[in-house]
Amino acid sequence: MKLTKKDQAKAKVLNNEGNVSAPVSFYSLKAINNKGQEVSLNQYEGKKTIVVNVASNCGYTSQYDALERVYEKEKNNLVILGFPANDFGGQEPGSDQEIDSFCRINFGVSFPLFKKSSVLQQDKNEVFTWLTDPGKNGWNSQSPVWNFCKYVIDEKGNLIGFYASAVDPESELFSKVIK
Repeated sequence: MKLTKKDQAKAKVLNNEGNVSAPVSFYSLKAINNKGQEVSLNQYEGKKTIVVNVASNCGYTSQYDALERVYEKEKNNLVILGFPANDFGGQEPGSDQEIDSFCRINFGVSFPLFKKSSVLQQDKNEVFTWLTDPGKNGWNSQSPVWNFCKYVIDEKGNLIGFYASAVDPESELFSKVIK
């Protein structure tokens, strides 16, 4: 079976092959959580961090289950930060409260969720600006290609990988990078 370009993009993996340090540490950033409170990301320093753009009405929404299992299993050494976004065809129509309720009731999500914001547009949030600007993260310009793209940051605040939507959070490929 031949994959379309769109399917190939959803399976894309990029790694920081040169171990480039970020000119600006991820842990120097701040974000607004889904309760409207500013969160300093430096509270996660010393743990690996997975940043995921999430959506409630996406074909990949079932990844919430896998992400929660990974989080529960690894939460002493890892944090997952979910950023709801409506950038891909209106797949995240709800308010922050509706999204929070949906995630907790349907998937038992206990990892932090942030304010719904853009991850693609000019007004994208500060976190996704950092994730996609090589001048800040040191090497990566890859924006999310769809919902449930996963960015992995090491314990020191360096971006170490990008894993597109089709990469299962419980796959061997992904597990290697978060250990």
